[in-house]
Amino acid sequence: MKAYYGRQLVQAKVNKVPENVISSAAFIGNTCQRCGQNVHGKLPNDHFYCRACLALGRVSSLDVLLSLPEPNDFDGKDILSWTGQLTPQQKVVGDELLETLSRSREHLVWAVTGAGKTEMLFPVIHQALSQKYRVAIVSPRVDVILELAPRLQQAFSQTDMVVLHGAQTETYRYTSLVLATTHQMLRFKEAFDLLIVDEVDSFPYAGDHMLAYAVKNARKINSSVIYLSATPTKVLQQQVKRHSLTTSYLPLRFHQHLLPVLKTAIVGPWRKKLPLKFLRQINQFNQTKRRFLIFVPKVSDLVGVYQNIRKHFPEISGDHVYAGDPKRQEKVQNMRNKKIQYLVTTTILERGVTFPGIDVLILGADEKIFSENALVQIAGRVGRNKDRPTGLVKAYVQHTNFKVIAAQRQIKQMNKRGRQLGGRV
Repeated sequence: MKAYYGRQLVQAKVNKVPENVISSAAFIGNTCQRCGQNVHGKLPNDHFYCRACLALGRVSSLDVLLSLPEPNDFDGKDILSWTGQLTPQQKVVGDELLETLSRSREHLVWAVTGAGKTEMLFPVIHQALSQKYRVAIVSPRVDVILELAPRLQQAFSQTDMVVLHGAQTETYRYTSLVLATTHQMLRFKEAFDLLIVDEVDSFPYAGDHMLAYAVKNARKINSSVIYLSATPTKVLQQQVKRHSLTTSYLPLRFHQHLLPVLKTAIVGPWRKKLPLKFLRQINQFNQTKRRFLIFVPKVSDLVGVYQNIRKHFPEISGDHVYAGDPKRQEKVQNMRNKKIQYLVTTTILERGVTFPGIDVLILGADEKIFSENALVQIAGRVGRNKDRPTGLVKAYVQHTNFKVIAAQRQIKQMNKRGRQLGGRV
């Protein structure tokens, strides 16, 4: 029976419903009750299926949804194994999150990249687990989930945790702590007392009505939701201005240093021939053995840029990666394990992944794919380690661009707040 607790599972109408399990309609009118959308594909005999959530398996007018109410069948004896210390600023945010839990409200943590958001969550997660609450930490990006998993497992070493994402091999089981991509919330119904959404401004969550529905449907009526972001969406910022969403600010990184300032360099067309300024910078990285990321606008740019770099610097080990790369996780892990010195990447690595002691170059930063928030997130890859809290982030553009200027302004504004708290350059 535990497999149905707080779940929303699809089963054909013709199959027998297990005893005591609640069966409900998969569609009310034309609206899918799993994802809340009205996007159909046709089936024979006037039946239909939902195309919006097809990636999680088909749900059709021939199916029902099965579930059982979440009973919070836990012992509450969870132990926080983490022995680190929060900074004074992190402690303030941590206390505000505990208040959020006690009041069953929604709350935004607006914290710069590298602020130590994960560690700030530990006290509120521990408190929730101690109260026999069920907790979910979700993110739109699988990279974020894969990076969070070992850190959470280490912090709550005696707590059973299930990790859910599209490529997982682990079988689902009933646990008090769930780590998942936001898409996986479509399989839950009124399950969680505390739901934490990391990278809430990230694609594909931002602006996606289906994923917002999934999160809303997965939380209990009297529950708490914590949103985490370094670059909140305009909608969230408007809620903050209207005081309809309580907010915690953290403009300083955990090591108390300010964000790296985004620098720019004007270059000519770069797709056929890499700019001399760009090659000189890579040569400097080569001489100093610096590790680095190179962001490009399009998947089609990856191979050309990578091969050009190899032609000029055959002695530097590197690779290229994109969202649909079948070896994506392996390549990212090779960079993390320092088996290669650099990665040429699309915006897939703009957030949620930490490589200590790296620098960042952005080719074509003036192109459409690089939004203001994306540029801020990319800049945030630099200086995340206390042993090297600074570094270079440089945008190569063919002309002065408003988005680049806006990103620089956003970083400077957060650094201004950080200086008021004693932040160091």
